[in-house]
Amino acid sequence: MKILFTFFSLLLVSSFYSCKNKEDKDKFDRQLYYGGDILTMEGDVPTYEETLVVEDGKIAFLGSLDEAVNLYGNKYEEIDLKGGTLLPGFIDGHAHYAAFSAQAIGAQILPPPDAGAANISTLIEILKSWNTPENLSLTGWVFGMGFDDSVLEEKRFPTKEDLDKVSTEVPVFIIHISGHFASVNSKGLQILNITENTPDPEGGIIRRIPGSNEPNGVLEELAAIPHMISVISPNTEEGMRRFMEAGQEMALSYGYTTAQEGRAMQNHLALVKEAENGNLKLDVISYVDYTLMEEYLSTKWYSKDYINHYRIGGAKLTLDGSPQGRTAWRTQPYLIPPDGASEDYSGYPAIPKDEDVMDIYDKALKNNWQILTHANGDAAIDQMIRTIKPSVNKYGNNDRRNVLIHGQYVREDQLDSLKKLDIIASLFPLHTFYWGDWHKEIIGDSLGNKISPTRTALKKGLRITIHTDAPVALPNLMRVVWTASNRTSRSGDIIGNTERLKPYKALKAITDWSAYQHFEEDRKGTLEVGKLADMVLLDENPLKVPIDNIKNIIVLQTIKEGKTIYRR
Repeated sequence: MKILFTFFSLLLVSSFYSCKNKEDKDKFDRQLYYGGDILTMEGDVPTYEETLVVEDGKIAFLGSLDEAVNLYGNKYEEIDLKGGTLLPGFIDGHAHYAAFSAQAIGAQILPPPDAGAANISTLIEILKSWNTPENLSLTGWVFGMGFDDSVLEEKRFPTKEDLDKVSTEVPVFIIHISGHFASVNSKGLQILNITENTPDPEGGIIRRIPGSNEPNGVLEELAAIPHMISVISPNTEEGMRRFMEAGQEMALSYGYTTAQEGRAMQNHLALVKEAENGNLKLDVISYVDYTLMEEYLSTKWYSKDYINHYRIGGAKLTLDGSPQGRTAWRTQPYLIPPDGASEDYSGYPAIPKDEDVMDIYDKALKNNWQILTHANGDAAIDQMIRTIKPSVNKYGNNDRRNVLIHGQYVREDQLDSLKKLDIIASLFPLHTFYWGDWHKEIIGDSLGNKISPTRTALKKGLRITIHTDAPVALPNLMRVVWTASNRTSRSGDIIGNTERLKPYKALKAITDWSAYQHFEEDRKGTLEVGKLADMVLLDENPLKVPIDNIKNIIVLQTIKEGKTIYRR
């Protein structure tokens, strides 16, 4: 009898601890958020909930606090938002995630207000200060990202003579804020084997010293872009880890839970390595350059599902260059041509022959690969429309979600064509602040007011997103929302009052609508029961502050699948 009593006693104790452990586990795996604005981003008007409950990485409940307490008892971890605003995690419509690291680590030569390179002499001093043995050990180059000739006091590109003042013994490579140009010192040109006998590549220009063939150190488009990845790629495992950690931390600090690598080349392999090693905290989706799409889209990484937070979503095609750099391909001449260009200069195509572009679209649509097309100038957008149309007619357009990237100078008739072709427009209203004044100078006041026509696109029924194109600018998505809503330039001019978005629509473009663009609307973009608990906590509500204060809102926490992966 005593043995039997002991057995039942042990069973009871075991059962008690089993229940207690389950209760503790339930508490640990379930979080209840309350005490702030919980903005779901679901629907056409703002909707708020009092309480949100996360369970096993997904949203399990939205409703009142009383309902949550009745449903769950005390089996949850309480998280007080302390007056902050909880939204879905941010999804940039277009960026270059793999280059965030170089922006975070390289010399800070962005112009004010992001950094301090307001003139070439200051830029040189910033590069000199960065030229330390520790920094130089990363890639062997002095490098910086984000110089902007349009706002430098000298209104020109730094040349090799300027950069030789940084060093004549160490190579120097700086990347223009557009990502479409670079300036290199004499040592850098020597290492890259660019001489007076080097011809201009198709789709690119090596600028020369007037009256000679001698390179002046400025490289345009495909004369610059192939070298960028090699120059900013670390040459050691330790350097690669430092780069990747810095880039990821930067993304998380701005509320990214999903980041796009908008033109993956060999850096795809570095991202694969990060994924395989379990180092990615946020989701990263790559779009591979069209020259590599057959190679990379045939791998397991091309999928609608992430593997260790990484996947390939489709392909990227580039048809022209940068509008602020005046390499965007237009149907009309620029009012101020670049140095050395003729008065009828209107930019140029990246791929001159239509039949070559048609082949690329044909291959993508035949294989049902989503394709993102970079086109800024209206001539490039004309080329896009006339070359993709035959493939759409041939293969249909069954929910392909192909995307125009940037479309800075897109015309209204072209928006109509994009609508007919069911193409998403990922527009870039950040230009209105950074280069709105410059656009008016180079294309005229009337056309300058029509850049990034987000509101017109919406009125015409297009699906849109907005983006940072980082590292063209810092990946600050609150500044993107502010520019889309405010459209005020550096000088204080309003760049197209009729194209302003309401802040709620701007937020939709980096949450709900961007999730749709990436085929992820079933799991991301809004706070709904069953979706991933990808969320961002802001210190203020973008819908309740004056529009001009939106740019000052900061991210307090970034939460991925219920786990805080960044805390300020």
